[in-house]
Amino acid sequence: MINRPRSALAALALSATALVALVASEGYSDKAIIPVPGDVPTVGFGSTTRDDGSPVQLADRTTPPKALGKALRDVQAYEGKLKGCVTVPLTQGEYDAYVDMAYNVGPTAFCGSNLVRLLNAGDYDGACAQILRWRFFKNKDCSLPENKRLCGGLWTRRQAQNKQCLGVAP
Repeated sequence: MINRPRSALAALALSATALVALVASEGYSDKAIIPVPGDVPTVGFGSTTRDDGSPVQLADRTTPPKALGKALRDVQAYEGKLKGCVTVPLTQGEYDAYVDMAYNVGPTAFCGSNLVRLLNAGDYDGACAQILRWRFFKNKDCSLPENKRLCGGLWTRRQAQNKQCLGVAP
């Protein structure tokens, strides 16, 4: 285990680099789409809800400034939920990786996960390793070559989050 300086969660916020990586991972669409078969509609930078909290509908549209504003508001809400369920200090890389995960899987799933249980028990490396277990979409293992077209991007994202969490340079 590498000894890395950690900070209290109250002192952390998603880094600008991580925000750019998050929206780049999500991709942008000015009209609502179903990103992969079987998924829910998203618009902008992967938003699944409108500003009023209702689900995105396929007729919804947005602009880049509105979409970025929505993504930032969602990130801030997810940061608040993460700070409510994680009780240990984190490095900036760990924090950025976990906020990105919460944005992707939802804060309820993230906060209720074994990852958070391990993290709060002080098993930092074990928690980072848990990221790689979140590689399934609709019961398909996205790390397998035969599922690359369906959801290979998810596996690529999980690998990047894991490296960021462990403090491994990209």
